[in-house]
Amino acid sequence: MTGQDADAIRVLQGSLEDGRSSVRLRAALAVGTAPDPRFVGKLVERCAVEPEFFVRDMLTWALTRHPVSMTLPALLREVRSERAQARSQALHTLSKIGDRRAWPAITRALLADADDEVARSAWRAAVVLVPEGEESGLAAVLATQLGRGERETQLSLSRALVALGEVVLSALRAATTATDRRVRTHALATERLLRDPDAGFEFAIEEAKRVVALGGSGQEGR
Repeated sequence: MTGQDADAIRVLQGSLEDGRSSVRLRAALAVGTAPDPRFVGKLVERCAVEPEFFVRDMLTWALTRHPVSMTLPALLREVRSERAQARSQALHTLSKIGDRRAWPAITRALLADADDEVARSAWRAAVVLVPEGEESGLAAVLATQLGRGERETQLSLSRALVALGEVVLSALRAATTATDRRVRTHALATERLLRDPDAGFEFAIEEAKRVVALGGSGQEGR
């Protein structure tokens, strides 16, 4: 590496930390356009602290442009970070890379992470990375999160479950008899979305609320 190359790398790495989000965005784009393994560590490090969504998304894109042999070990370390954003963004990036060697890192603890954004990223990554034949087990774990959080979190979980297909039905039907009304409602709404993807989440939730309010489980007559 020439001194000129080293200077260029230092400038670009500095730009990834610039106070202006537009500069950071352009730097991430530049790194992704001309991948260089020397940037992988910096990209992963920046993902953990970058405050702007669009810049984080570009950082993830830049990482996907690098060899998996370089990015995977660094990302697997990040999913164990104490920093919630580091875990969330690493999981998001793993879902974009789609290499199933990352599957063992998607632990039950991550799928039930106390931070909603981390959990949502873990759900999305799990659906992408789950090995063939293990979908039912994943569905059972995801079903333990039914009723969690507000609309955005519940919608993310429903989408993850629906993406797994028919294998989720037994877990959903078991959840419709839960003592927690929120769990029953969310399970019914998710089952409706599985049967009718065009129904829309709001409609499915409102319909499920009516069923639960009437004391039903939605399984009557089945």
